[in-house]
Amino acid sequence: MNTQNPSCHTQFRPFGTLHRLFRNALRDTGGAAAIEFAIMIPLFSLMVVSVTDIGLAVYRKMQVENAAQAGAQYAIARGFNKTAISNAVISATNSSSVSASPEPVQFCGCPTSTGVSTVSCGTVCSGGAVAGTYAKVSAQATYYTLINYQFVADTYSFNAQSTARLQ
Repeated sequence: MNTQNPSCHTQFRPFGTLHRLFRNALRDTGGAAAIEFAIMIPLFSLMVVSVTDIGLAVYRKMQVENAAQAGAQYAIARGFNKTAISNAVISATNSSSVSASPEPVQFCGCPTSTGVSTVSCGTVCSGGAVAGTYAKVSAQATYYTLINYQFVADTYSFNAQSTARLQ
């Protein structure tokens, strides 16, 4: 006759059901991809917007530099005329934020190893040549970021200057 007490061999596990539930949940990977996707999409979206924002800022800087160069080329080809040069700067780009500021300046100068030094017209330069007539054309624009990043500025001002000898 078997007189064993059945309750002696079974252990009481108050957390056994909870343990089984967690073990089964860790094995189930059916929704893991959806959760990973939900976590990563905001990060990827922020990266895409940030890279686009940087690209637009660099493009605005290039527009400002090209506009100043276009104004100097206009002065070389057609002579110095403040209004016409300013219009050439503005029309060199499709951006309405690019302006010819400060306005173009005509001056006499002598070339040096570091640029052009301003002198009186008719002055003889160190190389023996008479001072030339130059035009200085400037362009500027402001870029506003697409979103507020909290740790960088919201606006950036870009300025470019181009100097060209007219005669």
